[in-house]
Amino acid sequence: MKIIDMHCDTISELFARIKEGRADTLAKSELHLDIEKMKKGDYLLQNFAMFVNLKEREDALFYCLELIDLYYGQMKLNEDVIAPVFCYNDIEENRKNGKMSAMLTIEEGGVTRGSLAHLRNFYRLGVRMLTLTWNHENGIGYPNITVQDGKVDWHKPNTVNGLTDFGVEFVQEMESMGMIIDVSHLSDAGFYQVLEHTTKPFVASHSNARSICPHVRNLTDDMIYKLASRGGVTGMNFYPVFLGEDENAGTISAIVKHILHIRNVGGYECIGLGSDFDGIPGHAELRDGSCMPLLAEALKKAGLSYTEIEAIFYKNVLKVYKELL
Repeated sequence: MKIIDMHCDTISELFARIKEGRADTLAKSELHLDIEKMKKGDYLLQNFAMFVNLKEREDALFYCLELIDLYYGQMKLNEDVIAPVFCYNDIEENRKNGKMSAMLTIEEGGVTRGSLAHLRNFYRLGVRMLTLTWNHENGIGYPNITVQDGKVDWHKPNTVNGLTDFGVEFVQEMESMGMIIDVSHLSDAGFYQVLEHTTKPFVASHSNARSICPHVRNLTDDMIYKLASRGGVTGMNFYPVFLGEDENAGTISAIVKHILHIRNVGGYECIGLGSDFDGIPGHAELRDGSCMPLLAEALKKAGLSYTEIEAIFYKNVLKVYKELL
């Protein structure tokens, strides 16, 4: 079963390890994802997010460019088995040539530093998806975080602060140039503004169902329905906390539960995979990319057809990419 995963933080983790003097590479490492594990998992395409924490990186723009340089360096070193994609036809071409595909994405729109010129330059560098916010306000919009008495309430969504005026321009520019809008982490208010100010499909690259797990990082049933109606997809996040489990746990059955619920709300066509590998502490049963066939088997036992499982594993996301790229 082929796989498209809309979100991982592997390049950021690899960058940190290389800075520490470790010998890890994208070909083989102790991370959740590497080329070897992706081969075993039968990956068609992996989105590699350049994750930047604005509060920790005063040099956010420069740091993001360094991550992109590492990404392309690793693509070059492994060009016999994986190649970057810039348009939909690249995915098909790589598949014909027996190669996996990689898509460059950014997790934190604030790296553009309030400049549409920087956004366009990131597109020229190959970025094809961008998560508008992470966990901090960034000039584009607000994350889905509510702070009370100095503490974050992870169960109270931000329904007041959404996109800024610049943020509206930003998402419209993304849509115009063909960069996929990603609303994972964005506030509830921001989600509905993206819906209002755009016309094409968008994604929540790594978000689950809030009705199953009431964490603000997940989508409400109304959001799922509207995302599906627009033709978008949400990628199942494997982080146990977003599944409704203890941080040190992680069961496949919990992921299946979210998938079954979302299928009932928006249809199986709006479901994809967004593991968040190497951005989360881990998942006990899906410990890395090589374990993905276990999820396919669990979905089969839960009563999903081969057509539905194939759609969730890669065809739903591929359809969005075909339309937008």
